[in-house]
Amino acid sequence: MANDHVVLGKNANALFSLKLFRGDGMLLLGMNWKVGTPSDDFVGFSIEYKEPGGDRFFALSNRIAFPGVDLTKTPNEASSLRSPFQKFRWVHFPFHPELPGEYTYKVKPVFMDAAGQLSYGEAQTAGIELRRETWPGELNVTFTRGFVSSQAFVRKFGGQAAMKSLIPKSAKDGLTFDPKPPHPTAKEAYDWMGFEARNAILEVLDDAIKDKTAKVRFVGYDLNLPEIVDRLKQLKKRVRVIIDSSSEHFDAGAAENTAADEIVLSAGAKNVKRQKMGALQHNKMIVVEGDSIKRVVCGSTNFSWRGFFIQNNNAIILSGQKSVDVFGKAFEEYWKATDGSDGAESYGLTGTGEWQDLGLPSVDAKATFSPHARANARLDEIAKDLTDNTKSSLFFSLAFLYQTSGSLRDGVTAVTLDDSIFVIGISDHPVKGLDVQTPDGNWTTMSPSALVSNVPEPFKSEPTGLAGNFGTRMHHKFLVIDFDKPTARVYMGSYNFSPPADTSNGENLLLIKDRRVATSYMVQALSMFDHYQFRILQNAANKAGDKITLKLPPRLAGEEPWWKKDYIDPRRIKDRLLFSNG
Repeated sequence: MANDHVVLGKNANALFSLKLFRGDGMLLLGMNWKVGTPSDDFVGFSIEYKEPGGDRFFALSNRIAFPGVDLTKTPNEASSLRSPFQKFRWVHFPFHPELPGEYTYKVKPVFMDAAGQLSYGEAQTAGIELRRETWPGELNVTFTRGFVSSQAFVRKFGGQAAMKSLIPKSAKDGLTFDPKPPHPTAKEAYDWMGFEARNAILEVLDDAIKDKTAKVRFVGYDLNLPEIVDRLKQLKKRVRVIIDSSSEHFDAGAAENTAADEIVLSAGAKNVKRQKMGALQHNKMIVVEGDSIKRVVCGSTNFSWRGFFIQNNNAIILSGQKSVDVFGKAFEEYWKATDGSDGAESYGLTGTGEWQDLGLPSVDAKATFSPHARANARLDEIAKDLTDNTKSSLFFSLAFLYQTSGSLRDGVTAVTLDDSIFVIGISDHPVKGLDVQTPDGNWTTMSPSALVSNVPEPFKSEPTGLAGNFGTRMHHKFLVIDFDKPTARVYMGSYNFSPPADTSNGENLLLIKDRRVATSYMVQALSMFDHYQFRILQNAANKAGDKITLKLPPRLAGEEPWWKKDYIDPRRIKDRLLFSNG
C-alpha cells in the first residue's frame, strides 16, 4: 500500500501518541503528549520491540543513566525500562532488518516518584514491516552504515586496532590489502559496515554473473575494492567498464590503474576506457541487462573501501527495462565521448541532460546526467524549487556544501532562515570535520577529534576511521523536501550540487517524487544528525568537566523537567510535532 511506510499507535487510553516511520534498515519512532504537557514526574519513554515471528519483547538500551548509576557495574540499568529515552523521537536499527513480517514496538511513558521509584503509564503498541525493498521490484533505497566511529562498532568489533585489520591505510593499497593478523570477525564487520548498500550492489553483480545473457555497463570513480573488481573480471567480455582517469586515479601506483589492467586481461582492451570528462568521471553506475535481470545501480556509493565501509553513502537499485534504457543511453554517450573542457557540447553529448522518466509503475522518478549544456543546466532549477516550493521541512546531507558557491547554497541559506520551515543538514569538511546544521538554524563545526566519542565509561574509545586517516566521512548528496506532504521529493545521485557537477563532471542525478522514498531519506538524515549532535553535547560536557546523565524530576524551586524546552522553544516544538502529528 502507498502509505504503509507510516503507522500510528491506536491506544486511545495512552497519554501519548506514537508514530512509526519506515526507513531502509531502520525506523523512526515519534512520540507526543496528547493533551497539554506531561506531568513533572515524567522522565522519558521506554521502548521495546519484537522481531517478526518472535515470542518476546526486548528493551532498547540507553547509554545514559540517572545520576548515581554506574552502568559499568550495573549494566542491566541500561535498559530503557530503567533508563528511559528523554527524547520525543528515536531512530532504531533492528538487528535483523531484513526479516519479512512486522516488527512490533511497545512504548511506555516512565514516571519517577519522590523516592526515586519508577512506574509506567499505559503503552502504545504498533507494528510495521521494514521489508528488504523500498518498492519491491521497482526501486530500492539502500544505505551504508557509516558509523565506524561509534560505540556500536567498538562493542561489536573493537577499536582502532580493529580498523587496521579491516581497512587498508591507503586507497592505493586497496587491491593488495592483506591484514596481519586478520580480524576474527571480518565477515560480520564488513556486513555491518556495508549495510544494505553493499549487499544490494554485490547482489546485482552476482545475478549478472549467473545470467549468461546479461551484458553489464559499469562506470566507476573510485575503484579499489577487490570484491567489485573480482566480479567485473568474472564477467569477462560481457562487461564494458569506464574508470575515472583524473590525477588521483591515474597517477603512478593508483589502484584504479591496476583495476583497469586486470579487467583488460579478462574483458579485452576494447571493453575498458579511462575518462575524466572536464575534471572527473564521477559516476558510480552499473547497468545490467539480460534475460532474467534488468537492473541499475546509481547514487553516491563509490566502489571502494572507504565508499562501502567508512562513509555515509546511499545507492538506489532500479529495476525494469525503461530504467535500463535510460541509464544505458547515458553510458553509451559517455563511451563515445572525448574528454572536454566544460559543458555537454564540448564532449559531444546529446540528449542525456534532459529529465528522463524511468517508467516505474508506482514511483514518479526521473534521471538526468551531467555534464549538462548551458541550456539545460540543473543547479539553478533545483535551487529555485528549494526556495520557492519548500513548505514544511528540508533535510539534506551534502558532502561538499562548504566549498559550493552559487544558487544552491544560497537556497539552503534562505530556507534555513525561514522560521516556518524545519531544517536539518550535514555537510562534510575534510579539513575541519563536519558542519552540522541544528534545528535552531545554527551551524556547528565539528573538528575531526570531536567526531569521536572520548568520554569516560560506559563509553569506549572509538576508531577514527581509515587507520587514523579521517578524510571524507559523510559522502551523501541528497535533498529531502517536504517528506510529510503529497509533494514530497528527493534529489539524489553522485551529483554534488555544485557548478562542476552540473556542467563539467560525469554525474547521475535523480528526482524522485514519492513519500515512501522521501521518508526513507529523512530517517537516514535524522540518524546521522542525532549521532553527531550527541557528540556535540559530549564535547561540551567534557570541556565543562561534566558527565551526561538523565535528568531527574524537579525537586527544588526553579528546577524544570527535561521536556520543558520541547514545549517552549519554537524549533523544538516544530521538531516534536513534525514527527508525531497523525
